[in-house]
Amino acid sequence: MKKNKKILLVLFLSLTLLSGCTQNLKDEDNQVVTNEKTGQSITENIICKPTNEDVIEIYEENGVDISELPNCEDFNPLSNYEGLWTSIFVKPLAWVIIQIGNILDSYGLSIIITCLLIRLVLMPITQKTAMQSELIKKAQPELEKLEKKYKGKESQEDQTRKAQEMMMIYQKYKINPLSGCLLSFIQLPLLFAFLEAINRTPALFENDFLVFQMGTTPWVGIFQNHNYWYILLLVLILGTTFFSFRKTMKDQAAGMAQMKYTLYFMLAIIAVASLTLPAALGLYWITSSLFTIFQNIYVERKKVKNG
Repeated sequence: MKKNKKILLVLFLSLTLLSGCTQNLKDEDNQVVTNEKTGQSITENIICKPTNEDVIEIYEENGVDISELPNCEDFNPLSNYEGLWTSIFVKPLAWVIIQIGNILDSYGLSIIITCLLIRLVLMPITQKTAMQSELIKKAQPELEKLEKKYKGKESQEDQTRKAQEMMMIYQKYKINPLSGCLLSFIQLPLLFAFLEAINRTPALFENDFLVFQMGTTPWVGIFQNHNYWYILLLVLILGTTFFSFRKTMKDQAAGMAQMKYTLYFMLAIIAVASLTLPAALGLYWITSSLFTIFQNIYVERKKVKNG
């Protein structure tokens, strides 16, 4: 039975993640074409027409016919099937962002609103994860005692007994050991879906939001365009990420000091990645992290209220 579940999981991931992904436009030398002004790698399989003259010129110079594409305001997410991942996740997401953006006259604000709507829909699931963190905090004294009991005992027999006793503690406090991975399992597909929607939709990567050009990477914004507001964007990404991860990592560490280094390792990866990703994705990440922070605050207050 477990083997069948693993096979189904592999098939699902193959269908979703390996079909219909972004294809970068390449020049005659097989080099990825980038927009020098924004730093963004140009997507070949965009889903609607660009309106920026510089972007249109890039496509024309590299022999890409965009004349048959619909305007971004008019594209139908159900047309032109491109695989399960794109047709079920990426295109509908891009369509929702565009429709909300047209209403609000701001695609940047639309990304923020769309993220909040998705997180609200998923809140019953993610809140269970947050509640699990509170249960782990209650069990922490016993888990710490267990760590001390088996400190220095590395034999297979001792480790087996330790695992059994740990599972008994988890059962006592009704803790699901896999719950901590649930939010990450949900967040990763969402992150990739937003990135694909941004990269494949000119209406999103051509526009500005506040002082940011949404297709511009912080690296280009700071070092090429000398727009130092992108430093603030990086600070917000790292700051909100730190505080959204901190509670979960602290609660689930359960006395294991080495767990704290996981947080800093993840922050370092995010810091490097955020330099080369479009500002529009930064808006999504900041919004999602802020939602997690406020959700954790809500769970803590609810716990105090209920005693």
